[in-house]
Amino acid sequence: MYRILSDLKLVFRQLRQSPGFTATAVLMLAFGIGATTAIFSIVDGVLLRPLPFPNADRLVTLGDQVSGTNWGQHDSGPVTGPEVVIYPRDSRSFESLGGYGFVSYELSGIGEPAQINASRMTPSVFSALGVAPLMGRVFTAREDQEKEQVAVLSYSTWKSRFNGDSHILGRKILLDRKPYVVISVMPRSFEFPLIPGRLNRSELWVPMSLSPQELAPEANASWYLQLVGRLKPGITPAQAQSDAGRVAQEIMRNYPADEANFRIKPVVYPLQQITVLQTRPLLRMLFLAVAVVLLIACANLAGLLLVRAIRRQRETAVRLAIGAPALTLLRQAILESLALSVTGGLLGIGVAALALAIGKNLLPETLPLMNEITLNWTVGAFAFLLALLTGFFCGLAPGFAALRTNVNASLKEGGRSGSAGGSHARLRSSLVVGEIAIALILLTASGLLLRSFSNMNAVDLGFRPDHVTTAAYALPQKQYSTQAQIDTFNNKLLQQLRQLPGVETAGLTSTLPTTGDGIEAFVVDGYVDPRGPDQTAASPSQTIGDYFKAIGIPLIRGRYFTESDNADNQLVVIVNHEFAEHYWPLQDPIGKRMRVGTVKAPTPWMTVVGEVADAKLTSPDADASEQFYQPVAQLEKDAGPLALPTDLNGNGGYIVLRSALPPEQMENALRATVRSIDGQLPLTQVQTMEQVVSQSEAPRRFNTIIISSFALAAVLLAVLGIYSIIAFSVASRVQEMAIRMALGSQRSHIMRLILISGLKLAAVGCVLGLTGAAAASSILRSFLFHVSPFDPVVMILTAIAVFALALVASAFPARRAASVDPIQALRGE
Repeated sequence: MYRILSDLKLVFRQLRQSPGFTATAVLMLAFGIGATTAIFSIVDGVLLRPLPFPNADRLVTLGDQVSGTNWGQHDSGPVTGPEVVIYPRDSRSFESLGGYGFVSYELSGIGEPAQINASRMTPSVFSALGVAPLMGRVFTAREDQEKEQVAVLSYSTWKSRFNGDSHILGRKILLDRKPYVVISVMPRSFEFPLIPGRLNRSELWVPMSLSPQELAPEANASWYLQLVGRLKPGITPAQAQSDAGRVAQEIMRNYPADEANFRIKPVVYPLQQITVLQTRPLLRMLFLAVAVVLLIACANLAGLLLVRAIRRQRETAVRLAIGAPALTLLRQAILESLALSVTGGLLGIGVAALALAIGKNLLPETLPLMNEITLNWTVGAFAFLLALLTGFFCGLAPGFAALRTNVNASLKEGGRSGSAGGSHARLRSSLVVGEIAIALILLTASGLLLRSFSNMNAVDLGFRPDHVTTAAYALPQKQYSTQAQIDTFNNKLLQQLRQLPGVETAGLTSTLPTTGDGIEAFVVDGYVDPRGPDQTAASPSQTIGDYFKAIGIPLIRGRYFTESDNADNQLVVIVNHEFAEHYWPLQDPIGKRMRVGTVKAPTPWMTVVGEVADAKLTSPDADASEQFYQPVAQLEKDAGPLALPTDLNGNGGYIVLRSALPPEQMENALRATVRSIDGQLPLTQVQTMEQVVSQSEAPRRFNTIIISSFALAAVLLAVLGIYSIIAFSVASRVQEMAIRMALGSQRSHIMRLILISGLKLAAVGCVLGLTGAAAASSILRSFLFHVSPFDPVVMILTAIAVFALALVASAFPARRAASVDPIQALRGE
């Protein structure tokens, strides 16, 4: 221990004597370790750490794979209202199994009314998750069955909206203007459902309280709820799925005649797996990218330490000559590297904390479990271990270089500036070549993502987002309990919006492009589906007013909806181009017929009166979806005998306003117009349509920016490596350059000689980098859009860019070599 402490004193004294070298090495490592630690904190919070529930490995989802859809293949799979009752009652593999669904409420009575996200849940969800309230109790099965109006608040809602009121239990709040009693507050860490994004988190939970309509036979064809459960000890997901398959067979046997062709297959997934399913590839790629940056930083550190060891070769030779043990020299080299890496690691933890504080709000909304992303002890231990490993391995190169010092040769050459040994030069060159190759792989990935993002921006969205203002609204049922009241509000809203200065047109819709889509079964007159009956489904939208003109969806043929398309006239529908091409290829769809529901459902026919362009429903890089549009005024007639007296249409959705003015200027006017009709009705997601589109592009934009940033850092570090090795080579060959010029060599020839040596390293690195980029193409393939992972333009341009930067990095030491004064250099010898 005494020897180690003594060696550490020597190391710190030597580092203090070289402040420039020390600062460069520490800052370089701080950046590399800090970036890696920040990304690891995301990976740890989202992928590695167990879900924040007791025995989370036994938590699973149960859903349906429905024939004719892709449900349950890349998600947990939805269930119907009746299945929320049947699966928990008849399955035998679960300790607890409960259903939940998403809902939006107008929260009022506590200041300004606000539209909030909430969840309807059966009480067994709480018992399955195994989390007790911070205060109060969760609702009971009796309260669920008797439709008691009680609510459980999230911790953040209790703090932000109720100021952490310690007397909150028993207090009444208004949800959609109906009184609910607060019975508990959940802990700070509780979050459920575990869906991506900050804006979609549930602020409170209320009993499921399924209505008679949700339990009616017709509800077997309406998949919109979810199931989560806790497996019994010793039961595997596969066994639970087999058990649920038995229950599903009984469910299908009891389907009514018009739903007899539906086929469901239950699927059971671990909750952890389904939560991170969409995120895992992205985080793996990010961690790989930042690891590459750290690897380049380590190579640079090893190169700097090697150069430092070479410059101290005479000192090392003297120490060996007077009897210093080789092990001592190796230990001191490793301790010097460790001192730099640990200092860089401690600074890197600060860099990671700063990066998370600033960048956490910039993470894409597709990322789940954002509350779990913290700089905890696990992440700190990772950073410290990373610093130790970095220091140890980077110290080996100068350590072994010291051990291989030729004492006699070094002492003989001590009087003049000879060049370093060939083996040392080859090692330094190999490090730089490796840096260039790795940086080129990352730069190629960045180029491919940039081209993908550019291709996505060039996609025809199927609508015009410019000069469009949008907002979401939901009419509370207590205030708007009849269809007449809803129609009055909607008609008055559109009438007043059209009278605003600068407004060109306005409309209402149930779904907004790029925000997601639903699905509904239908039947096309004369079409026989090769997959069998009742397999056709498409994305429906219900509209009011001049929605198509407001959003800017072009009309291909036929006409848009008009005010005469009401319940008293012919039932009409508009389809998009993708729909028309599938069901009436090479035909004019105008006048064709379709109806909603199944083959045996007695719904009336609707006549196609228009064909419109394919509006992107999810993101610009998604494939076109089959869509059909219905006027809200005809929805009840469209459903035929399936319509219920309690059905309400048009009581929520999106307002779409096109104006000649900048859309941002219309937001306050839109709010004021709604407030003049209903002073308590809140609007949410008030934004321009361009902002809506931008949000749908956020995941790909995030990927591109992060990878490009890492690629830029990697290239700069590689260029720094080229510069350092060429500069050291020039410094150690001053005598050689002086002799060359003394013998008549031109300064241009000296510059060319140095430039060629740098470009040789760059050329070898580029060849290896392009080979590596081709080999790594499979990792990138799923992130690309309309661009090949072997895109020659990207590969050639990135190689040229790296080559040009290598030329610039070599130019500075080349000029210094060409400016050597041979007389002074030789006189100095």
